[in-house]
Amino acid sequence: MKIVIANESHAKYAEIICNTMEESAKVRGTGIARRSPEYILKKMSNGNAIIALDGDKFAGFCYIEIWSHEKFVANSGLIVHPDYRNQGLAKDIKKAIFELSRKKYPNSKIFGITTGLAVMKINYELGYQPVTFSELTDDETFWSGCQTCKNFDILTRTERKMCLCTGMLYDPAKKKPLEKTEKLNEKAFKRLKNIKQTLFYKKEKEKAVE
Repeated sequence: MKIVIANESHAKYAEIICNTMEESAKVRGTGIARRSPEYILKKMSNGNAIIALDGDKFAGFCYIEIWSHEKFVANSGLIVHPDYRNQGLAKDIKKAIFELSRKKYPNSKIFGITTGLAVMKINYELGYQPVTFSELTDDETFWSGCQTCKNFDILTRTERKMCLCTGMLYDPAKKKPLEKTEKLNEKAFKRLKNIKQTLFYKKEKEKAVE
């Protein structure tokens, strides 16, 4: 397995990357901001993506997004092909894209929003901390990218203060990578996610009755 910085030579994988992202979201029943092959190609040509390959077969991918004039960067679109899941590849890709972000944008805060417990756990081990959405970028372009997510109406109703996603942030000025002995409180995150789902779905039912 090779995990490398993607470039234009990997253009042939753009379509399968987008399709794998979309299919994964459908299986999980979660929202996802869709990306086009052209968008993925741009990330590759800028050297702002990591790709995992098993020989010539696509195995995984993740890319960097830049916001607020490099004040923030996000490691987005983490995906592992179904044939390579449950092997620790997602963690390896996430670590590689995190290290690339720190190298290219050493003064930027690195953030992400996700509903996936596995991604939260990986982020936490890299030194991210859970934060409110107000501590993330206020770049309108970033938030408009959530429009294709099925939960966008929740984000809108709460005036971008809350959604089913959890915001996480790595601040190079304040945080250092956590020691391996520190573990994510998975029960707390699951409880938070369940509370959010119950709260928002209850409002949906009340709205439907009206």
